[in-house]
Amino acid sequence: MSVKPYRILGIQQIAIGGPDKQALRRLWVDVLGLTVTGQFVSERENVDEDICTIGAGPHRVEVDLMQPLDPEKKPAVHATPLNHVGLWVDDLVKAVDWMAANGVRFAPGGIRKGAAGYDICFIHPKSNDEFPIGGEGVLIELVQAPADVIAALG
Repeated sequence: MSVKPYRILGIQQIAIGGPDKQALRRLWVDVLGLTVTGQFVSERENVDEDICTIGAGPHRVEVDLMQPLDPEKKPAVHATPLNHVGLWVDDLVKAVDWMAANGVRFAPGGIRKGAAGYDICFIHPKSNDEFPIGGEGVLIELVQAPADVIAALG
């Protein structure tokens, strides 16, 4: 593999899914003390989520508590309790181009705005013949880091 034109800076988020986000809130908000800082609902993504945070500034990590809008539809955000891990990247476009050229499989949807307003895309949890590198069972979200995160973590 060639020299990478990007750097992974740290964890941006952990997304946890379940059939009822109120049960998730009891643990993550009521017991563990995370702060709910936003909500996100998307029919396209089949998700109703509470965006929670721990830490501050560029060291802040999101913990997204997700339930499906319709448990019979895809994506099934509740099918695995640890839905995905989000990683800050300093140059998302260069990272995606380089990874795709080096055999990484991406989930459908391409680069787009995520729930927190940052550009995102997902590495598919499974590889295939065309793209032999996948998340080995884990969905991985790549998140474009803003300037303050790049400065603090880069």
